[in-house]
Amino acid sequence: MKRISLLAVVLACAGSSACETGKNNSAWSTKPVGEPQVATGAPTAPSTAPTITSGKGVGPVDHVDFASLDESRAPIGAKLFQEKCSACHKIEERYIGPALAGVTERRQPEWILNMILNPEVMIKEDPTAKGLLATYIAPMANQHLTRDEAESILVYFREHDEVMGEDDTEEAGRDASSSNVTTANGH
Repeated sequence: MKRISLLAVVLACAGSSACETGKNNSAWSTKPVGEPQVATGAPTAPSTAPTITSGKGVGPVDHVDFASLDESRAPIGAKLFQEKCSACHKIEERYIGPALAGVTERRQPEWILNMILNPEVMIKEDPTAKGLLATYIAPMANQHLTRDEAESILVYFREHDEVMGEDDTEEAGRDASSSNVTTANGH
């Protein structure tokens, strides 16, 4: 019996960055003891439909003036993202956690900052964060960032999303202009 239990722990930790780094993440599950854990199948692709939350999340951030965040902080945010977040998140693809491309379009800036700064409480109290935990199984680790550092990551996300939006607009313009090409004989 002990051998099976140890094997279960090893398998559970195989994909978890918390186990790999040796960090104790006490917020591993929001389910009470005794409640059955739901087994999930293969990972599913994230929804392409935008899911804007109306909430600001639970935590220390209740207001963000998104427009006043200095764009020059994006490189700092990119570096912090690489150091603190990339073990579980990729921008363009699902990994241990969700892909973060378009996150500033799906979530309010307060929600994003509260998720970065206060993930344990968010996965216990915020319905959207609870849904993400149910989908991705592994809870977001608290990296103990300052609000300034979290805002720099937010600026990095916003810059990425704006560039991607511009690329989509340019592609749509190219597609529209190429479909309206006519030849000298009018065809």
